[in-house]
Amino acid sequence: MKLWIRKTFVILVAIMTLGTYVPPVSPNAEATEHKDISTNANSNENDNHTTVAELEESPESSLNDRSEHSENDYLNSLLNRAQEQTMTKFGPKIAAKIEEEFTENILPVMEEVIATVINEAGEDTVPYYAITEKPTSGLGERIFHVYDEQNKKDVAKFHVRRERRPQEGYWFNFHYHISKDNFEEHYEIGEIYWDKNMPPKWMT
Repeated sequence: MKLWIRKTFVILVAIMTLGTYVPPVSPNAEATEHKDISTNANSNENDNHTTVAELEESPESSLNDRSEHSENDYLNSLLNRAQEQTMTKFGPKIAAKIEEEFTENILPVMEEVIATVINEAGEDTVPYYAITEKPTSGLGERIFHVYDEQNKKDVAKFHVRRERRPQEGYWFNFHYHISKDNFEEHYEIGEIYWDKNMPPKWMT
């Protein structure tokens, strides 16, 4: 009988105190929870960094890809510089008339020659190659040279010559010379017709 009374008393006390008892909250509980969240975030970040590192070490994203990309950028820089120097050589008067034909017919061949010269140079030499500035004005032929800054020597010379042909008028003959034959041979790039009248001087 006593056991039954004791159980009843415990149940009544539980019902009467329901909701009135609040367990004590530790002042460090919130800090601990924040710390756990930060730890999980850091763990996720570390996982991400590990994944990136693994990708960087994979064959698909090797140094070869990066160096090839850099070489292409370097070649493009030289080609852009070569075009700039040619436009400077023409001057506004000549450029206004022949720029479109030059861009369509002469420039692609010129770029192909420069790319061949660069490829033949090898990876160790290419970083020292540059396009010379200051094309000759007046009636001079020089547009620009591909120059080896390490050896202080010209590698290829790109020129344009004025030609007056009977019954036709004036032509611009684009050509280049290379160091392999001491710049003796004359390699054709292409021609652009001007007019029967004499063209203005270069860079005017």
